Amino acid sequence: MGGINVKKRLSSATIWILLLICVFFAALTLLQSNKAAGTVSYNQFKKYWIDNKVSRVEIKQDGRTVVGELNDKSKTQFQVVVPQMLLMQDILVNNPKPSVDVKFEPASSMPMWISWIPTIILILLMIGFWVMFMQQSQGGGGNRGVMNFGKSRAKLAAPDSQKVTFKEVAGADEEKAELEEIVDFLKAPNKYLDMGARIPKGILLVGPPGTGKTLLAKAVAGEAGVPFFSISGSDFVEMFVGVGASRVRDLFEQAKKNSPCIIFIDEIDAVGRQRGAGLGGGHDEREQTLNQLLVEMDGFGVNEGIILVAATNRPDILDKALLRPGRFDRQILVGAPDAKGREEVLKVHVRNKHLEDDVDLKVLAKRTPGFVGADLENLMNEAALLAVRNNKKKIGMIELEEAITRVIAGPEKKSRVIHEEDRKLTAYHEAGHAIVAKFSRYSDPVHEISIIPRGMAGGYTMQLPERDKSYASKSKLKDDMVGLLGGRVAEQLILGDISTGASNDIQRVSNIARKMVMEYGMSEKLGTITFGSDHDEVFIGRDIGKSKNYSEEVAFEIDNEVKSLVNEAYKKAEKILTEHIDKLHVVAKRLLEKEKISGEEFNAIVEGKEFNEEKENAIDLEKHDDMQEVKEVEKQIISEEANKDSIDAFSQDLNTEGKKEL
Repeated sequence: MGGINVKKRLSSATIWILLLICVFFAALTLLQSNKAAGTVSYNQFKKYWIDNKVSRVEIKQDGRTVVGELNDKSKTQFQVVVPQMLLMQDILVNNPKPSVDVKFEPASSMPMWISWIPTIILILLMIGFWVMFMQQSQGGGGNRGVMNFGKSRAKLAAPDSQKVTFKEVAGADEEKAELEEIVDFLKAPNKYLDMGARIPKGILLVGPPGTGKTLLAKAVAGEAGVPFFSISGSDFVEMFVGVGASRVRDLFEQAKKNSPCIIFIDEIDAVGRQRGAGLGGGHDEREQTLNQLLVEMDGFGVNEGIILVAATNRPDILDKALLRPGRFDRQILVGAPDAKGREEVLKVHVRNKHLEDDVDLKVLAKRTPGFVGADLENLMNEAALLAVRNNKKKIGMIELEEAITRVIAGPEKKSRVIHEEDRKLTAYHEAGHAIVAKFSRYSDPVHEISIIPRGMAGGYTMQLPERDKSYASKSKLKDDMVGLLGGRVAEQLILGDISTGASNDIQRVSNIARKMVMEYGMSEKLGTITFGSDHDEVFIGRDIGKSKNYSEEVAFEIDNEVKSLVNEAYKKAEKILTEHIDKLHVVAKRLLEKEKISGEEFNAIVEGKEFNEEKENAIDLEKHDDMQEVKEVEKQIISEEANKDSIDAFSQDLNTEGKKEL
């Protein structure tokens, strides 16, 4: 990239130098043509001559052009063109002036064409400047110039430059299995064509951001060893009409020249949104681009070896014609990895990092539910930065635990000065969350409690699920609401007042209760009904796109049901904290002393057990040593099985050779 920038700077500097040279020569030519004084008429010159105002004259080679100088104080110069040479002779012969210095320009020995050189150079420089300007306006041969609006902006990666393979993709075994047949088709297409099979023309990768959709597309190109065109959906549409459609045509023309190849369109929802859904109802540029894309996808045959791969996290807003069989007829869901998948992803991201012996990736995978590949990569990077900040040579479990918290809640702000009353309020607030969660059957276990500010929060209570969950039951949602209200209830019980610190908790509780009633059909009074409908208009806001399909009486009942669920959760939280008020005081006191306590220490406090931090660390180290021994035994077993397999293979080879000799 540095070399490209240097070339661009040199090219820009060359243009400016040429421009300055052109200006210089133009000014020089202008000065040469106008170096004489102002032109006067012949009658005026004759009057100067008769009145003895001329001090010097020089007659040029043509005999008609005269350059003179007046004898005034300013020595004014003038130039005159005599109509006929005889008139000039009449002045000099019939009315001579001895005081006037009369000179004749000597004949030049140089050819006349030499005088044309400055003009020729100026013309050539102007032509050269124009040519360079046109090249720059066309992007220097690229596709970013003014004159290349209709050219595709896709970046082409040659097969040799594709270093990403399926080895770099972890935690997506099913997705890789789906794409392996695409790779096989690109490597051996005749096998499918002879069978009469049609490989999917378009593969749509669907999933939330950061799950590795782009990485999967690059891995397909790397495994197949074919050219890879990559472009964003927003690169097609410009302010000029017809540019998007032209770019689509140019993209497929380039793809046909480099067939077999892969075209990857990232964020295709920018150009593939359903048509006719705008408020104005007009036929805009985006629709023209989409129409051209649909035509091109139908236009190339199966034997051309062009496979279109696209990625989006909004498949619901794509045009139906784009998803029909024959276009994007295969959708692959790339979701967040489970615990095993996260462990595999972590193994990929620790390849170039130095880890302490106490690092257990399986534990990290369990403590990062909901994390996608991008989150895990950022987690390992944050841990590496923390290790460097702590002047360590290797990344330890302490840095990784802190990195998880930083990714979830933000960095600690230990330098912030907090009043003791605010610290007490935060301690009881977070202790209330933890106590209620501890005694709620379906709540997730408490992992860590802290009253150190992080990000916009004054403290936090981190709960981590014991396993990955695909669904949430009604009991689980109710207990989540109870846990969220534990902080507000603790403030009311202990301090006799409430604060704004629970605003986010109340908002989340209200959202859960409203979704339970309106979307999940979990209201006993209203029954299993979904209230409110989403329109298909995708160019307008979310709130405008929703409509009420229920009466005002039902809306009143919905509000009552939501209020009833929230009140029920509040009363349950109040009951739990009233029954365990002594434990609440102990946990809050410990938080004020240490500012941060782990889940193990919290459980020990609540259960009335002694917590020895050094002992816990020793137990963890012993568990780690046991795990290391297990891993060594596994390696030894694997090695022995490999040796056994190699011996069996060697014996089989000997038997085969012996049979051949016989």
